[in-house]
Amino acid sequence: MFCIVCGRPTGTMNLCNSCRVPYERVWLVGKREGILQRLVGSYKFERVIEAHEVLGDLLLEVLPELPPDTLIVPVPTTSGRIRERGYDHMLLITRYIAKKRGLVCKQLLLRKNDSKQRQASANIREIQAKQAFYVEAEINADTPILLVDDVVTTGSTIKYASKALKKAGAIHVWVAVIARQ
Repeated sequence: MFCIVCGRPTGTMNLCNSCRVPYERVWLVGKREGILQRLVGSYKFERVIEAHEVLGDLLLEVLPELPPDTLIVPVPTTSGRIRERGYDHMLLITRYIAKKRGLVCKQLLLRKNDSKQRQASANIREIQAKQAFYVEAEINADTPILLVDDVVTTGSTIKYASKALKKAGAIHVWVAVIARQ
């Protein structure tokens, strides 16, 4: 196991003792390499829409049994990327996971902008993510939220998406990620 934030080796969870994050737990399928890299790339950039089930199944394998009131929340995809692909890749995965587990998928997070992070520097990613997310809906503080993203590169997206959920009242924010860059 390794820390999803800094990449250092860890014990049983994917967080080390040094990194301070606004979420309590994190589950990760693996490093973005080999077959996982090809699968994520095909899904995101080659419109292999059927891959959402395979990626969802990979996440389901690493996720423990979750409380029945857990909300599954996708990191929101920019509207430009949805138009390009013809689908919201994270929404499909989170709906699949929710259906398989008998949980509710809800798009609680919204984007303030349409900035693209692909090939952006770590500094630019941090600035963009800090300004990217907000929540309009009411959140029941006792309801656990599982935030789902496909790839973590710098950790800025899940950090600021989690902060937006916390600011809106969430107490328990957990994260599930397919791949670590």
